[in-house]
Amino acid sequence: MDTSTKRVLVVEDDSNVREILVTHLKEIGFAVTETLDGNRGCDLALQDTYDLIILDVALPGKDGMEICRTLRSKGIRAAIMMLTTRGEEIDKVLGFELGADDYVTKPFSVREIAVRAKALIRRVSGEQVHEQKTLESGEFKIDLHAHEAFGRGKKLDLTSTEFDLLTFFLKNVGRTFSREQLLNYVWGYSSSAYEHTVNTHINRLRSKIEPDPAHPTHIQTVWGVGYKFIGQSDDNLSAQ
Repeated sequence: MDTSTKRVLVVEDDSNVREILVTHLKEIGFAVTETLDGNRGCDLALQDTYDLIILDVALPGKDGMEICRTLRSKGIRAAIMMLTTRGEEIDKVLGFELGADDYVTKPFSVREIAVRAKALIRRVSGEQVHEQKTLESGEFKIDLHAHEAFGRGKKLDLTSTEFDLLTFFLKNVGRTFSREQLLNYVWGYSSSAYEHTVNTHINRLRSKIEPDPAHPTHIQTVWGVGYKFIGQSDDNLSAQ
Protein backbone atom coordinates (compact mmCIF):
# COMPACT_ATOMS: atom_id res chain seq x y z
CA MET A 1 0.00 0.00 0.00
CA ASP A 2 1.30 3.47 -0.92
CA THR A 3 1.07 5.33 2.39
CA SER A 4 2.19 8.67 0.94
CA THR A 5 -1.35 9.52 -0.15
CA LYS A 6 -2.98 8.34 3.09
CA ARG A 7 -3.99 10.84 5.77
CA VAL A 8 -4.23 10.05 9.48
CA LEU A 9 -5.72 12.17 12.26
CA VAL A 10 -4.36 11.45 15.76
CA VAL A 11 -6.42 12.77 18.69
CA GLU A 12 -4.48 12.00 21.87
CA ASP A 13 -3.93 14.20 24.93
CA ASP A 14 -0.95 12.28 26.31
CA SER A 15 1.97 14.16 24.74
CA ASN A 16 4.37 11.21 24.98
CA VAL A 17 1.96 8.77 23.34
CA ARG A 18 0.98 11.31 20.69
CA GLU A 19 4.59 12.11 19.83
CA ILE A 20 5.51 8.43 19.48
CA LEU A 21 2.47 7.72 17.31
CA VAL A 22 2.89 10.74 15.07
CA THR A 23 6.64 10.22 14.63
CA HIS A 24 6.27 6.56 13.69
CA LEU A 25 3.31 7.10 11.36
CA LYS A 26 5.22 9.85 9.56
CA GLU A 27 8.30 7.63 9.31
CA ILE A 28 6.33 5.01 7.41
CA GLY A 29 4.92 7.61 5.06
CA PHE A 30 1.53 8.73 6.39
CA ALA A 31 0.50 12.39 6.30
CA VAL A 32 -0.43 13.03 9.93
CA THR A 33 -2.52 15.74 11.59
CA GLU A 34 -2.50 15.82 15.39
CA THR A 35 -4.40 17.44 18.24
CA LEU A 36 -4.76 16.87 21.98
CA ASP A 37 -8.32 18.20 22.33
CA GLY A 38 -11.50 16.23 21.69
CA ASN A 39 -13.53 19.19 20.44
CA ARG A 40 -10.79 20.22 18.02
CA GLY A 41 -10.34 16.62 16.89
CA CYS A 42 -14.03 16.26 16.13
CA ASP A 43 -14.03 19.51 14.18
CA LEU A 44 -11.00 18.45 12.13
CA ALA A 45 -12.56 15.08 11.32
CA LEU A 46 -15.77 16.75 10.14
CA GLN A 47 -14.09 19.51 8.18
CA ASP A 48 -11.48 17.47 6.30
CA THR A 49 -11.04 14.00 4.84
CA TYR A 50 -8.92 11.33 6.52
CA ASP A 51 -8.29 7.66 5.80
CA LEU A 52 -7.79 6.80 9.47
CA ILE A 53 -8.76 8.55 12.70
CA ILE A 54 -7.00 7.42 15.88
CA LEU A 55 -8.96 8.45 18.98
CA ASP A 56 -7.98 8.21 22.61
CA VAL A 57 -11.04 7.34 24.69
CA ALA A 58 -10.28 9.77 27.54
CA LEU A 59 -9.88 13.27 26.07
CA PRO A 60 -10.46 16.84 27.26
CA GLY A 61 -13.60 18.24 25.66
CA LYS A 62 -15.45 15.51 23.77
CA ASP A 63 -14.21 12.03 24.67
CA GLY A 64 -13.32 9.45 22.05
CA MET A 65 -16.62 7.59 22.31
CA GLU A 66 -18.61 10.78 21.76
CA ILE A 67 -16.44 11.75 18.79
CA CYS A 68 -16.89 8.30 17.25
CA ARG A 69 -20.66 8.50 17.69
CA THR A 70 -20.75 11.98 16.13
CA LEU A 71 -18.62 11.05 13.13
CA ARG A 72 -20.65 7.96 12.28
CA SER A 73 -23.93 9.87 12.68
CA LYS A 74 -22.59 12.43 10.17
CA GLY A 75 -21.72 9.71 7.67
CA ILE A 76 -17.93 9.85 8.10
CA ARG A 77 -16.59 6.61 6.60
CA ALA A 78 -12.94 6.87 7.66
CA ALA A 79 -11.50 3.96 9.59
CA ILE A 80 -11.59 4.64 13.35
CA MET A 81 -9.13 3.13 15.82
CA MET A 82 -9.80 3.66 19.54
CA LEU A 83 -7.01 3.87 22.13
CA THR A 84 -7.61 3.30 25.81
CA THR A 85 -5.93 2.32 29.05
CA ARG A 86 -9.01 0.34 29.98
CA GLY A 87 -9.33 -3.28 28.91
CA GLU A 88 -12.79 -4.24 30.06
CA GLU A 89 -14.94 -5.97 27.46
CA ILE A 90 -17.82 -3.52 28.03
CA ASP A 91 -15.65 -0.66 26.75
CA LYS A 92 -14.80 -2.57 23.61
CA VAL A 93 -18.39 -3.58 22.97
CA LEU A 94 -19.49 0.05 23.32
CA GLY A 95 -16.74 1.27 21.01
CA PHE A 96 -17.65 -1.23 18.31
CA GLU A 97 -21.34 -0.50 18.75
CA LEU A 98 -20.67 3.20 18.10
CA GLY A 99 -18.89 2.35 14.85
CA ALA A 100 -15.22 1.92 15.74
CA ASP A 101 -13.27 -0.45 13.50
CA ASP A 102 -10.50 -1.39 15.90
CA TYR A 103 -9.69 -1.07 19.59
CA VAL A 104 -6.18 -1.00 21.05
CA THR A 105 -5.39 -1.08 24.77
CA LYS A 106 -2.35 0.79 26.12
CA PRO A 107 0.49 0.07 26.40
CA PHE A 108 0.93 -1.00 22.78
CA SER A 109 3.68 -1.54 20.24
CA VAL A 110 4.02 1.19 17.60
CA ARG A 111 4.84 -1.52 15.06
CA GLU A 112 1.56 -3.19 15.90
CA ILE A 113 -0.26 0.12 15.45
CA ALA A 114 1.39 0.54 12.05
CA VAL A 115 0.36 -2.92 10.87
CA ARG A 116 -3.20 -2.48 12.06
CA ALA A 117 -3.41 1.05 10.64
CA LYS A 118 -2.39 -0.16 7.19
CA ALA A 119 -4.81 -3.07 7.35
CA LEU A 120 -7.69 -0.82 8.44
CA ILE A 121 -7.08 1.75 5.71
CA ARG A 122 -6.73 -0.93 3.04
CA ARG A 123 -9.98 -2.57 4.09
CA VAL A 124 -12.15 0.47 4.72
CA SER A 125 -10.94 2.39 1.65
CA GLY A 126 -11.71 -0.59 -0.58
CA GLU A 127 -8.18 -1.08 -1.91
CA GLN A 128 -8.91 -4.77 -2.04
CA VAL A 129 -10.43 -4.76 -5.52
CA HIS A 130 -13.79 -6.48 -5.82
CA GLU A 131 -14.14 -8.53 -8.99
CA GLN A 132 -17.87 -8.92 -8.44
CA LYS A 133 -20.45 -6.18 -8.13
CA THR A 134 -22.83 -8.17 -5.94
CA LEU A 135 -22.83 -11.17 -3.65
CA GLU A 136 -25.94 -13.19 -2.83
CA SER A 137 -26.75 -16.12 -0.59
CA GLY A 138 -30.25 -17.06 0.46
CA GLU A 139 -31.96 -13.95 1.84
CA PHE A 140 -28.77 -11.88 1.85
CA LYS A 141 -27.37 -9.62 -0.85
CA ILE A 142 -24.40 -7.26 -0.87
CA ASP A 143 -23.77 -4.50 -3.40
CA LEU A 144 -20.00 -4.12 -3.24
CA HIS A 145 -19.82 -0.94 -5.32
CA ALA A 146 -22.52 0.90 -3.39
CA HIS A 147 -21.28 -0.59 -0.09
CA GLU A 148 -24.82 -1.67 0.84
CA ALA A 149 -26.06 -4.88 2.42
CA PHE A 150 -29.56 -6.32 2.43
CA GLY A 151 -31.08 -9.13 4.44
CA ARG A 152 -34.50 -10.39 5.44
CA GLY A 153 -36.10 -7.98 2.98
CA LYS A 154 -34.51 -4.78 4.26
CA LYS A 155 -31.33 -2.72 4.08
CA LEU A 156 -28.95 -3.56 6.91
CA ASP A 157 -27.41 -0.80 9.02
CA LEU A 158 -23.86 -2.15 9.35
CA THR A 159 -20.58 -0.61 10.43
CA SER A 160 -17.66 -0.91 7.99
CA THR A 161 -16.26 -3.88 9.89
CA GLU A 162 -19.62 -5.65 10.06
CA PHE A 163 -20.04 -5.06 6.32
CA ASP A 164 -16.61 -6.57 5.61
CA LEU A 165 -17.31 -9.53 7.88
CA LEU A 166 -20.63 -10.26 6.17
CA THR A 167 -18.97 -9.85 2.76
CA PHE A 168 -16.33 -12.39 3.69
CA PHE A 169 -18.97 -14.83 4.91
CA LEU A 170 -20.99 -14.48 1.70
CA LYS A 171 -17.85 -15.24 -0.31
CA ASN A 172 -17.30 -18.38 1.76
CA VAL A 173 -20.76 -19.78 2.53
CA GLY A 174 -20.63 -23.07 4.41
CA ARG A 175 -16.90 -22.92 5.14
CA THR A 176 -15.69 -22.95 8.74
CA PHE A 177 -13.07 -20.47 9.89
CA SER A 178 -11.26 -20.14 13.19
CA ARG A 179 -11.30 -16.81 15.01
CA GLU A 180 -7.64 -16.27 14.12
CA GLN A 181 -8.36 -16.93 10.44
CA LEU A 182 -11.21 -14.42 10.47
CA LEU A 183 -8.96 -11.88 12.18
CA ASN A 184 -6.36 -12.42 9.46
CA TYR A 185 -8.71 -12.39 6.45
CA VAL A 186 -11.12 -9.64 7.55
CA TRP A 187 -9.01 -7.40 9.80
CA GLY A 188 -5.74 -7.98 7.98
CA TYR A 189 -3.58 -9.08 10.90
CA SER A 190 -3.19 -12.24 12.90
CA SER A 191 -2.78 -12.56 16.66
CA SER A 192 -4.63 -14.86 19.01
CA ALA A 193 -4.47 -12.06 21.60
CA TYR A 194 -7.18 -10.22 19.66
CA GLU A 195 -9.61 -13.05 19.01
CA HIS A 196 -12.07 -11.36 21.40
CA THR A 197 -12.43 -8.70 18.69
CA VAL A 198 -13.91 -11.35 16.40
CA ASN A 199 -16.33 -12.55 19.07
CA THR A 200 -17.60 -9.03 19.70
CA HIS A 201 -18.20 -8.31 16.02
CA ILE A 202 -19.83 -11.68 15.45
CA ASN A 203 -22.30 -10.93 18.24
CA ARG A 204 -23.00 -7.45 16.87
CA LEU A 205 -23.56 -8.80 13.35
CA ARG A 206 -25.82 -11.54 14.68
CA SER A 207 -27.95 -8.92 16.44
CA LYS A 208 -28.57 -7.29 13.05
CA ILE A 209 -29.13 -10.26 10.74
CA GLU A 210 -30.50 -13.10 12.88
CA PRO A 211 -34.25 -13.48 13.56
CA ASP A 212 -33.25 -14.71 17.02
CA PRO A 213 -29.64 -13.74 17.87
CA ALA A 214 -29.69 -16.02 20.92
CA HIS A 215 -30.29 -18.97 18.58
CA PRO A 216 -28.43 -18.00 15.36
CA THR A 217 -29.23 -19.85 12.16
CA HIS A 218 -26.95 -17.93 9.77
CA ILE A 219 -23.69 -17.34 11.65
CA GLN A 220 -23.24 -20.69 13.30
CA THR A 221 -20.72 -21.56 15.98
CA VAL A 222 -18.65 -24.65 15.22
CA TRP A 223 -17.59 -25.64 18.71
CA GLY A 224 -13.86 -25.98 19.18
CA VAL A 225 -13.17 -24.52 15.74
CA GLY A 226 -14.83 -21.17 15.00
CA TYR A 227 -17.72 -19.99 12.83
CA LYS A 228 -19.41 -20.72 9.52
CA PHE A 229 -22.07 -18.85 7.58
CA ILE A 230 -25.29 -20.31 6.18
CA GLY A 231 -27.10 -17.83 3.94
CA GLN A 232 -30.38 -19.69 3.96
CA SER A 233 -31.84 -20.99 7.19
CA ASP A 234 -32.58 -24.67 7.67
CA ASP A 235 -36.29 -23.81 7.82
CA ASN A 236 -36.18 -22.27 4.36
CA LEU A 237 -34.22 -25.19 2.95
CA SER A 238 -36.62 -27.78 4.33
CA ALA A 239 -39.59 -25.87 2.87
CA GLN A 240 -38.31 -26.21 -0.69
